Amino acid sequence: MKLGIPKGSLEEATVKLFAKAGYNIQIRSRSYFPSIDDPEIECMLIRAQEIARYVMDGVLDAGLTGKDWVMENRADVVEVENLVYSKATARPVRWVLAVPNDSPIQSIKDLQGKRIATEVVNMTTDYLKKHGVTANVEFSWGATEVKAPKLVDAIVEVTETGSSLRANNLRIVETLLESNTVFIMNKDSHKDAWKLEKASRLVLMLKGAMAANGKVGLMMNIPKGKLEAVLKILPPGKKPTLAELTDKEWLDMTVILEENWVREIVPDLKKAGAEDIVEFPLNKIIH
Repeated sequence: MKLGIPKGSLEEATVKLFAKAGYNIQIRSRSYFPSIDDPEIECMLIRAQEIARYVMDGVLDAGLTGKDWVMENRADVVEVENLVYSKATARPVRWVLAVPNDSPIQSIKDLQGKRIATEVVNMTTDYLKKHGVTANVEFSWGATEVKAPKLVDAIVEVTETGSSLRANNLRIVETLLESNTVFIMNKDSHKDAWKLEKASRLVLMLKGAMAANGKVGLMMNIPKGKLEAVLKILPPGKKPTLAELTDKEWLDMTVILEENWVREIVPDLKKAGAEDIVEFPLNKIIH
């Protein structure tokens, strides 16, 4: 299966996610063909902006790219799974319409006849058309934030936190799209039983690796008589694993929790009678 790996800002995060899922990707200097420890997968390192087009054309069977670039390329592909990870946070990125703080523009309707700079010309044009607005949308080669108001009236730019926009005295008028990484497949490849099964197995492991982010495991020993009190301390909906110890009056409990819960409940678990509490890191959760 020919798989597109995003080069650039998502590259490091993608390689780390694959490693956590059990796939070791090695990227060699000046090579666009990383090695992977799965002989049934051939990786190609390609800019995220181009992956959807190559998948649509059948050059690649599958790839990881942003939902935004699927839309920008107007790519006719199969979106197999959403994988919410990015270079800075676990939140989706946003493509936003932004204008200078002192601009009179308050909504998308105010852009009629205006000039807009962006890297996503097709997506912006489609959004304007949907709202009945005609404007001059020009491609921006970079440094888009500095172009308003000297060169253009507004920009459409991607942001995770909004800090860069604020630093350039820009305010957000509307959000055009919230985008995350998607695993996509070529339509013919998706109909191929072997390739679909291979992709499904890969996606399962990637989702398991993502599910483990921010989670830890807790193991502890509990007197049987204290079990009910301990269970009341755990977050609602948790279903721990219980096993008897050699001492029949004690139980071994294992439970998976959000990491930020641990510091809150461990003292209470101790008070309730739990002993030998051990925290262990999770590599992945297999669904």
